[in-house]
Amino acid sequence: MTELKTTALSDVVSITYITKDNASFRRDGDFLSLRVTLPESVGFDGEPLGGEKYYERIYLHRSFPYEHLYEYISVLDRDSVEIGIISDINDFDPETSEMLRRELDRKYFAPVIKKILSVKERYGYSYWETIAEDGNRMSFTVRDTFRSILKVTPEHVFITDNDSNRYEIRNTDELDRKSYKKIELYL
Repeated sequence: MTELKTTALSDVVSITYITKDNASFRRDGDFLSLRVTLPESVGFDGEPLGGEKYYERIYLHRSFPYEHLYEYISVLDRDSVEIGIISDINDFDPETSEMLRRELDRKYFAPVIKKILSVKERYGYSYWETIAEDGNRMSFTVRDTFRSILKVTPEHVFITDNDSNRYEIRNTDELDRKSYKKIELYL
């Protein structure tokens, strides 16, 4: 009979938390850099891990992009390998919090649609003419419209265009009647 060995999840996966006590962020030109002291450990290949490390360029990624905008932020190196997780940006000093917040807002920027002027379908594409929250007119093209609309809640939706740009409608119930009728089919 074969004996099965069970392993606790904590023996296989570990989460490194990046905090104000073990990390410092800096803006270098258009990019963020990170100096962090990681706990001492041993990798799968037996190589020692941990100690102080410097990452010249890092990327921030929201683990829960619709629910927790500034919590559970994954910090990745230039090869998209996770360095660690920030539990809450607000735990850092105000200057660092603001720098991280601006970086996330830039990365996840999505103009808010307030009015839909037209949505025309042609050969599997839909062509949108809209007015943004700031009053600017926006035009974009969406392929496979049904799959390109993400409903976060029944009223809150994100639309992704052909170029992977995101647009947001925070509350479809607040759209004027004509705008709602133009997208009702897709919701």
